[in-house]
Amino acid sequence: MRNVVADFFKNEDIKRDIKDTIKPVVKFIYDEIYIYIWFICLYNVFFIMVVLAILYLIIQLPQKIKNNTHFFL
Repeated sequence: MRNVVADFFKNEDIKRDIKDTIKPVVKFIYDEIYIYIWFICLYNVFFIMVVLAILYLIIQLPQKIKNNTHFFL
């Protein structure tokens, strides 16, 4: 069975026909989720910036505590 399928896809005309058939479907799906892909990318950039800001504040915290004895009051 595996060899039959492999031989079936070795034919260049069949490969081209399958690509031509699938290409509009893939383009339609991509066009539909394009905005969501951008949203996910921007969310990740924003999230990384927030994490870096929190890490910076955590690194600065011991110095602020050391300089100010009434930090928690």
